[in-house]
Amino acid sequence: MRLVWTIAGAELRLMLRSRLALVGVVTLLLLSAIAAVTSAVQMAETAQARAQAQIETDEQFKAQPNRHPHRMVHYGTYALRPVGPLAAFDPGVDSFTGTVVFLEGHRQNSATFGAARESSDLLRFGQLTPAFVLQTLAPLLLIFLGFAGVARERERGSLRALAAHGASARSILGGKAMALGVVALLALAPALVALGWAAVRQPHEGGIALVIALAYAGYLAAWVLGIVAVSGIARTSQGALIALIAAWALIVVLVPRAAAGIAGVADPLPSRVDTELAIAADLRRIGDSHNANDPHFAAFKTKLLKQYGVTRTEDLPFNYRGALAQEGERITSQLFKDYAARADVIRQRQSGWLGWAGVLSPALSVRDASMVGAATDLTTHTAFMNAAEAYRFDLVQRLNGLQATAVSGTDDAARSKDPLADQRTRISADFWKTMPEFEFNAPSASARMTAMVPSLLLLGLWIALAFGVLGWAARRLERHGA
Repeated sequence: MRLVWTIAGAELRLMLRSRLALVGVVTLLLLSAIAAVTSAVQMAETAQARAQAQIETDEQFKAQPNRHPHRMVHYGTYALRPVGPLAAFDPGVDSFTGTVVFLEGHRQNSATFGAARESSDLLRFGQLTPAFVLQTLAPLLLIFLGFAGVARERERGSLRALAAHGASARSILGGKAMALGVVALLALAPALVALGWAAVRQPHEGGIALVIALAYAGYLAAWVLGIVAVSGIARTSQGALIALIAAWALIVVLVPRAAAGIAGVADPLPSRVDTELAIAADLRRIGDSHNANDPHFAAFKTKLLKQYGVTRTEDLPFNYRGALAQEGERITSQLFKDYAARADVIRQRQSGWLGWAGVLSPALSVRDASMVGAATDLTTHTAFMNAAEAYRFDLVQRLNGLQATAVSGTDDAARSKDPLADQRTRISADFWKTMPEFEFNAPSASARMTAMVPSLLLLGLWIALAFGVLGWAARRLERHGA
């Protein structure tokens, strides 16, 4: 063990004497620190802006004057997705999925205001966040600092000298890995500070912040072990560098991009236009509440008349138009729910493709674990959209219920021709204040931790593989004479 420390110290001193190594480490630390600070500031401002916007939109809804309830159905309101608990570390899909949904009757709108919705997919590669720095840039720095660690000793003929001093192949590789691990810890430090700061501000997130930190430590450890192993196997420093750069391009760039493309082709998601056309066709088939002769709603009317023992809708103990609106909203909302569920299944299958691609790329595994832990993953976005739809349906049905119970059917039928009847159909603005406000809470830390397990297991396999390759490199080095 003493020789391991000695070799590690010598390697670190060599790095310190190298201006290129110092510039690389300092540059990465600066980038990581800048990413941590700017991301934290941006997310704090975003969280405050969204919370304030939600308060204001709720107040605007409640401040509406006396109106017909159905006008409030179309006036609508907004649901804003809160910022994830650890989004400052890893914003995940937030910039691409949209964060604001307009909620109104008869429609299920998509989330809007995704920062990069109209941008090229290549922009995803360039987001400067602590997670991006660790996933993409830190391995590259480790490669440039560690590719020649063992290969350089072979080229200089110093491996035999080390062996003559009692250094085994395992000691040599262990010392080189330890030195490179120190650099990895330095690269990890600003991100750890960012995670620690988030955990201090939200103590209930401390446990999952620690798990995320360990996941990235394991990811960088796999790179450290792999880099030293390749340096020990390669005949020359140049060969080691070429092999490692190719591995980085494959693991960090090509496999994630190819996996996303293959998932989209293998399990394509219908476009929003196609979905809306399909829903419109289904609505025409199931029933149109605006068509008095529609079979479904004619049967609905007959059922109500029979149930209450009357022959005219005017004799019902409630406003038939409100009941009709409730039934129409029930049908359309069920269609929305069905189509959304189908789309969610497709998205989950696509995510499954990416999850399995983690077998080929630890970058995908650590990215998935990071987004899940930060509550900025696709599952959290889907949960928000489902919560927004459930709230929309409840709000619209409450308003339709007010039309059925608080508005006279006679006045409702005459309001387009009789100004006085129109005035009587406008109910008190106090009713708007009784409507519930939209709330959404991210999945609990325990639920997110459970969801991280598959990605963490894949990452663990990569670490085990890296140890295995390092052991093989040590045996090969022993056979050829260290």
